[in-house]
Amino acid sequence: MTDEEIYEKVQQINRETINPSLGMHGGGAKIVKVEDGKVYVELLGGCKGCMGARMTMKGGIEKILREQIPEITEVIDATDHKH
Repeated sequence: MTDEEIYEKVQQINRETINPSLGMHGGGAKIVKVEDGKVYVELLGGCKGCMGARMTMKGGIEKILREQIPEITEVIDATDHKH
């Protein structure tokens, strides 16, 4: 699977599964890019700077994406949590 194919599939999962779940808590996620099998995700809204952001990224978003797309090698938090 190419990075472009991974990106398209990740966008679909983000729209259908991840963002509806995060939206219930005033947050969201944006897929920044896919490069060499690595998915870069930016957390938005209430998720940005949240104390639980690391758990959301690793235990939630990464788990969902890697279960559905085994070609993903890593999910990277591209969020600037300081602003």
